[in-house]
Amino acid sequence: MIDISPLIKTFLLSMTPVGELRVAIPIALTLYKMSPILAYLMSVAGNILAVFLILVFLGDFSKWLSRHFIFFEKFFNFLFEKTRREHSVNVEKYGLLALMLFVAIPLPITGGWTASLMAFVFDLPFKKAFPVISIGVMIAGAIVLLVSNAGILINDFFGWQVLLGIAFTGIIGYLLYYNHKRKNE
Repeated sequence: MIDISPLIKTFLLSMTPVGELRVAIPIALTLYKMSPILAYLMSVAGNILAVFLILVFLGDFSKWLSRHFIFFEKFFNFLFEKTRREHSVNVEKYGLLALMLFVAIPLPITGGWTASLMAFVFDLPFKKAFPVISIGVMIAGAIVLLVSNAGILINDFFGWQVLLGIAFTGIIGYLLYYNHKRKNE
């Protein structure tokens, strides 16, 4: 018999704005000992539900806030004007493919929530934004699942010290690359 509590926790955790499935999948695999497929499905489903809710309700909610509170009216006007002025060229140039790739790369700040907010700010239609963001969430989920499973296997076979060494080497390598790139610009 399957304990339903970890399923619900994983689903809800993947709906959170900061962690999304980047946190839900590793927790489901390590703490809840969930199967990889079940962890993936519950995390992706929760993340996509959050995207759906944001895309459907954020517009009406922001309009309501703007009508009832002058602060929000000024804030949303400022946000929309500034963001569209500075980034509309890139949105027109790269379009929905960029939105999908933005979600698909599992880095901090990229994800379904941020992409949904971007779609809202740039007034992208639900029919176009939702499928593209959902595909990005599925790709990100697959990447997080693969990386999480690799980390678990490395830990099981070689110990946490090797896993920590690999992570440390990756971080140092990235910092050196970034520093070199910045100096050459």
